[in-house]
Amino acid sequence: MPSTEARIDDVLRAALGRRFTGAVARVERGGELIYERAFGVTRMDEERAPVYVDTRFDLASLTKLFVSTLALRLVADGRLELHEPLTAWVPRWTQGERARITAAMLLAHTSGMHSGADYRELLDCDVAAFALERPLAAEPGTRVVYSDLGMIALGVILERIESRSLAAQIGDFGRASLGFNPDTRERWAIPATEDDGWRGRVQGYVHDEKAYLLNGIAGHAGLFGTAADVASLTEVYLAAHRGRRQSVLASDLARSATACCADDPVLRRGLGWALKTTDQNSCGTRFGPSSFGHTGFTGTCVWADPERDLQAVLLTNSVYFGRDDSRPLRAAFYDAVIEAFSS
Repeated sequence: MPSTEARIDDVLRAALGRRFTGAVARVERGGELIYERAFGVTRMDEERAPVYVDTRFDLASLTKLFVSTLALRLVADGRLELHEPLTAWVPRWTQGERARITAAMLLAHTSGMHSGADYRELLDCDVAAFALERPLAAEPGTRVVYSDLGMIALGVILERIESRSLAAQIGDFGRASLGFNPDTRERWAIPATEDDGWRGRVQGYVHDEKAYLLNGIAGHAGLFGTAADVASLTEVYLAAHRGRRQSVLASDLARSATACCADDPVLRRGLGWALKTTDQNSCGTRFGPSSFGHTGFTGTCVWADPERDLQAVLLTNSVYFGRDDSRPLRAAFYDAVIEAFSS
């Protein structure tokens, strides 16, 4: 009789070579590893290399989770106020509509800042300054506008508070495989992403154009890491729900980050995290209503279900084959995870 894990394997093998060239899936329950497998290769040509469970991927917007956690650490230390205007750190916001923007709004994507911008508008720009100065899309605090620009602004603010680079702060997580701008010698082993018509086939440097124009280091994208790196961060928040020890954040603050801070009919928002809102979300139909997670444009995602004390990370390079919606693949994966490990 085939194992219950075979359903996960089947979902990912069916997508291999069609929806991605390589993937790593990792599942943890109770903070312990119960499933981890690698699939495929880094690219579909003669320069391919095998993908292993410790292969680093372009994490794309999963970067936001790490940067949000850095911000919450400053909140815990009393160096950043969640609900106070950020004008002390961004003096140019003192006048006008941005004067009301808070850290909580940036984390919950309710700052009113635009989602992003076409990279062609930014080629001759200071992208950080553009993020800080672009007129708002909505009044602060009135609605969810998922915003790369808001997270770029948060990264700038963290560097000002800490007086050190975002890259140095990411080093505080203590994970050698996690970081911006992989060494040139390592790029061949990182799954390639899109051939974007601007830079050619992107491999080993950040896919996101805005992060690329920020020299690979930004608050919204740019991190490279492994499935274990993502799971380690997610465990901070899952442990807080389940009463396990973790040393990164106070448990009450970690729990508040995965509670609803901004209502939205499509995807509610916590502080950095997305919250399951409907069965059409990328976590599928079987993850529970208190589940929290995030996705990344390159084909990365993580979801955690506190009721089951279960989390699953899926890292792929799905944009290798184009920008088709990855939700069906992700949902099938997460439904298979529950089928395999719900008991």
